[in-house]
Amino acid sequence: MMMKFILYLMFMMPLSFLNKFSLIQFYLFFGSYIFMILGKLNYQWNNLSYYMGYDLLSFGMILLSFWICSMMYLSSWMIYNKNLYSKLFIFLILILMLFLFLTFSVKDLLMFYLFFECSLIPVLFLIMGWGLQLDRIQASMYLLFYTIFASLPLLLMIFYIYLNFYTLSFIIFSEKLFFMTSIYLYIFMILAFLVKMPMFFVHLWLPKAHVEAPVSGSMILAGVMLKLGGYGLLRLLILLINLGNKYNFLLESINLVGGLMISLICLFQIDLKSLVAYSSVSHMSLLMCGMFTMLNWGVGGSFLLMISHGLCSSGLFCLVNIMYERLGSRSILINKGLINFMPSMSLWWFLLCSSNMSAPPSLNLLGEIMLINSVISWSWLSMYLIMFLLFFSASYSLYLYSFTQHGKLMMNLYSITQGYIREFLLLILHWIPLNLLILNNEMFILWK
Repeated sequence: MMMKFILYLMFMMPLSFLNKFSLIQFYLFFGSYIFMILGKLNYQWNNLSYYMGYDLLSFGMILLSFWICSMMYLSSWMIYNKNLYSKLFIFLILILMLFLFLTFSVKDLLMFYLFFECSLIPVLFLIMGWGLQLDRIQASMYLLFYTIFASLPLLLMIFYIYLNFYTLSFIIFSEKLFFMTSIYLYIFMILAFLVKMPMFFVHLWLPKAHVEAPVSGSMILAGVMLKLGGYGLLRLLILLINLGNKYNFLLESINLVGGLMISLICLFQIDLKSLVAYSSVSHMSLLMCGMFTMLNWGVGGSFLLMISHGLCSSGLFCLVNIMYERLGSRSILINKGLINFMPSMSLWWFLLCSSNMSAPPSLNLLGEIMLINSVISWSWLSMYLIMFLLFFSASYSLYLYSFTQHGKLMMNLYSITQGYIREFLLLILHWIPLNLLILNNEMFILWK
């Protein structure tokens, strides 16, 4: 089955040179539905071949990739209308989707590393080619060098694992316990994933990349690329179980304090895109806290939050872009009084901001409950930091909503439309799975 989908994506590529924008978007949506129908959810590895296969974690991430990539076309209609190298743009997204599919479907660590690095290249071209300002070159370099410098130690560790354990298969990792003894091996193993997530201290590339990226680049960065780090950590945690019990308290402390500081930084932002980007770092900090407890609820909650954050953050970036197209600015000082200007869009601001602060019935709520439970059961002292982290997380979501919707409306408008059907469809397709997937929560809770 995996090979069918690879061929499906490859045969779509010639359509990009015919500039069939809507057709490829339809095929990607269709691909996500077919994958849902054909996928078996029995909590085991399915459709196994020598290098490929998927379990529940891979299934969720592949589905998220299909969903976000298809919505990247919906959000980037301006590129098609103005013909800003739209053929190349379509081709890059298809290449990116292919690399993401391969990354999540291989079960060999070396192949995973190869496609993990390859997925960086299309994102780099998206930022450099369709970025908005002159700083896009600097943002691209930040993204490239942070990722490459952190990834080289992981490659060395892959060779070390093969020389010592004679296997690189994820399936065998989950069936046997391989014990590593050195803290250097531990750091080298997880550094690439911590930068990708990103963890506080190695997060500086993310706000830069988001601010300079086009809306499609921001969507795929927030929706899927950050989750590559979480996916890699979830796959390799079993190798690090004895070292994790010794040293994870350091990472827990950094993430708890870092998440709190980033939440405070969000309250001082005046750039809407920058605020949403920093909120991603704050959510990822809580996710890593739960994951590094190595408890069942922490691991399940981190998987759940990866899916929910991918949908919520991507939707917020779409909203920011919708406002940017009309007002020509991302400043929170200019994007005011939007409830008078676009009352119907104000509803979607409220729905996505409330989901971002984990209000019911969003999937974020269940994910954060599971993560908080696991972190507090790991150490009750972390309760105080978690309490402030959640309070400020809700504060910046309210700040984002209230400052954009209320106040005096600026009159330097580029457009007076209430919103296109395409834009409402885009937001609906983010919000519905984000809030209805909670009805199928056993899919996330039972994954180990």
